[in-house]
Amino acid sequence: MSQTAQAGARQLSVPKTRGQQLGLFSAVILVVANMVGTGIFTTSGFIIQELGNPWAMLGCWVVGGLFALTGALCYGELGARFPRAGGEYVFLRESFGELPAFLSGWVSLLVGFSAPIAAGAMAFAVYFLAGWPGSQELGFAWKNQGVTLVTLSPVTLLASGVIVAFSLVHSHSLFLGSRVQNGLTLFKVTVIMALVILGLGWGRGSLAHFDAAPSFGVFFSGPFATSLVFITFAYSGWNAAAYMGGEISRPTRNIPLALLVGTLLVTVLYLLLNLTFIYGLSAPEMRGVLAVGEKAAQALFGVRISRIFSGAIALSLLSLVSAMMMTGPRVYQAMAKDGLFFPGISRLKGERATPGNAILLQAGLALFMVLTASFENLLVFIGFTLSLFSLLAVAGLMVLKRRDPAPDLPYQTWGYPFTPVFFILGNLWIILFSIINRPLVSLTGLAAILAGAVFYFIFKRRARRADA
Repeated sequence: MSQTAQAGARQLSVPKTRGQQLGLFSAVILVVANMVGTGIFTTSGFIIQELGNPWAMLGCWVVGGLFALTGALCYGELGARFPRAGGEYVFLRESFGELPAFLSGWVSLLVGFSAPIAAGAMAFAVYFLAGWPGSQELGFAWKNQGVTLVTLSPVTLLASGVIVAFSLVHSHSLFLGSRVQNGLTLFKVTVIMALVILGLGWGRGSLAHFDAAPSFGVFFSGPFATSLVFITFAYSGWNAAAYMGGEISRPTRNIPLALLVGTLLVTVLYLLLNLTFIYGLSAPEMRGVLAVGEKAAQALFGVRISRIFSGAIALSLLSLVSAMMMTGPRVYQAMAKDGLFFPGISRLKGERATPGNAILLQAGLALFMVLTASFENLLVFIGFTLSLFSLLAVAGLMVLKRRDPAPDLPYQTWGYPFTPVFFILGNLWIILFSIINRPLVSLTGLAAILAGAVFYFIFKRRARRADA
């Protein structure tokens, strides 16, 4: 038996420990919470702006769901092979080595978690303040040569408060954080189902909004691929359970199940919710709208009821912020344990053993992004870089299966090798068109990766000196 197979056998026999506090239900909830959030309530307006056709938009959501599902099928086996905290950092370390693993953790810090936390908190503030006329126009922006550097407004201040509050919750204990997480996610799913059922059943929408048929060529166009960048952001989080591997009971069984069940549930919810948006709003009415859920609710139910839904959507967005606060710090902690990050990040806080320093670092970066980044560019930045590293992780699965098939694993990737090949080719398409259509934002993502490479060699050199 190879060393990798021996390690896999040892992992299969690991008993449940005190650290493994999350069952299958909580793991599925974590996936749903990470996925359903800012993206579904904010990206459809930008997608219609790119494509101009509601059926093309729905097709985009279907393709995005297929990418997420094939990714989840592959990550399920990666999670079964390496059922410990760290997610892509652990997977890439085992398949390609330390440098790609470090870069994935670095990107997770900047893009995978801190940026979605910032986007989620900002979306919460936009929806929450929607019922207060003029509140979103208050404040001021500090600019230099026409470029906005810092924005202080009710939206950014409320978003900052949300980030601080959830940092405190998840620093307290995993028990408290997971209970808050479960409650918020169940509330969020209830809000979505209420909006769908009431909107399609009794809302004042129009089937005429579905009349415009798309041209076949739009599905192979640059705008369609660019729209998939927004979709990638909306579906990001399908891999959430893999980041909590060491704290999930029966990880070799529950991680794959949580990824598959959670991703399927969310794909269905997304399609139903977008049907509701289109029923309530025509394509011109939806085009470029950030708070598309609030505007659709207003068209379907009127101003008074829409304010209730706007507030409910705002509260549901807190689930995303909470979920990211829970999962992200486990990646940085794993990096620090390997000597590839600041040593203090590996320390656990008190008897409850929460990664307090990692949570604090993540919150600080999210606050910086709230005050300095524009929302749309934040979405493209997130989608581009996440596509790149999830592609590498799935390519790493193919390397690992060639090196060691591990036939005794309780879960093997369904449809292999077609499943990972579809995922890899689809993400390459997204990355290519992101660079062509949004070169500045894509170059920013590449610059962030290069900066990570510099930090890797700094940490590696320091580790060598410490061992000498």
